[in-house]
Amino acid sequence: MKVLNFGSLNIDNVYSVDHIVQGGETILSFKEETFCGGKGLNQSIALARAGIPVYHAGLIGEEGQFLLETCLKYGVDTTYIKKLPEKGGHTVIQVDKNGQNSIILYGGTNQMQTREYIDEVLEHFGAGDFLMLQNEINLLDYIIDRAFERGMKIVLNPSPFDDKLKVCDLTKIYLFMLNEIEGEQFTGYTEPDKILDSLAEKFPSARFVLTLGSRGSVYFDGKKKTYQEIFRVQAVDTTAAGDTFTGFFMASLIEGKSIQEALKAASKASSIAVSRPGAAGSIPSASEVLESLM
Repeated sequence: MKVLNFGSLNIDNVYSVDHIVQGGETILSFKEETFCGGKGLNQSIALARAGIPVYHAGLIGEEGQFLLETCLKYGVDTTYIKKLPEKGGHTVIQVDKNGQNSIILYGGTNQMQTREYIDEVLEHFGAGDFLMLQNEINLLDYIIDRAFERGMKIVLNPSPFDDKLKVCDLTKIYLFMLNEIEGEQFTGYTEPDKILDSLAEKFPSARFVLTLGSRGSVYFDGKKKTYQEIFRVQAVDTTAAGDTFTGFFMASLIEGKSIQEALKAASKASSIAVSRPGAAGSIPSASEVLESLM
């Protein structure tokens, strides 16, 4: 069984501010930092840090060597990452004094996947392999269709939630990992039980992990709901919180741990990540998480 993450790779330009800028307002930033990011890259690094071998597929721009080196540094297999002579994906991120963030994303090469490239990557994977997806790349519908044909188990984090998802056959998803905002966008409900029940009705073959911010997280397989509280810490930067949660939950699942153990490890890993600045660099190792749980 192999794990492929077909996802975005971004350079994050992070500005520390007193508060998130309002419309028409100009404010000063007291610190500027550059990090590797992108939901795809973050989730691959989280999986690798959690001890799961993971292949990453995606496109980087002419300035993207930094991203490639970071993947290699953390143990992500970069065989299927391709460089284009174009501007790569990047973000402008504001982080306020409470650790909350606001993000502007420019897709760049993340929106330049071709069907030929996708077919070239997927031919190396097959039945029983896991495919991790987020919604920061183009041709998501084509990737889902081809991966499903090959018998892969598709795990989708539908973020950012936009109209591209409407053309995807989401009945082919094995596991949805989403937060309460995306849950409301999918279903129109704000109450967690109603979100999950509605999702299960729409996608009866799928499983769901719903993260609820300070209220923790819940897993639902259509029959039983399993809950997990958060580990409270002082937040510094929440940028990679959800991606860290996803990576460590999937790592635990792949290792054969129980759903409760997987939720607990993911919650602990996420709490460590938010206590540190940056995205990829904030993600803890499996040993750090295990030690913190003892």
